[in-house]
Amino acid sequence: MGREIFIFSEKIYYFWDFIMVSEVKVRLSRKNTLYIPKAMALAVGIREGSFVKLRVEGLRIVIEPILDPFDLALKGSKFAKTTFEEFEKESEEMQDELFK
Repeated sequence: MGREIFIFSEKIYYFWDFIMVSEVKVRLSRKNTLYIPKAMALAVGIREGSFVKLRVEGLRIVIEPILDPFDLALKGSKFAKTTFEEFEKESEEMQDELFK
């Protein structure tokens, strides 16, 4: 059976061998090291070397991925459209202002 990962309303569902995982119990190792299960890491798009933000909310520790700007630029949603000509014109206008 293929491995598929789905995210609904901030809960992670990992469909593999008919098992759904939305939370797991993990143990801290030496120096308070926490190992994130591979299915959860894949579901939120983090891998070795990724940066995450830690936040304390009451008695909870929240781990939030920090998106890589390059991945975000390439894979993220686009909020503006422009042509090369418009970009070039804007660039020339800014250069004229800067180098008067």
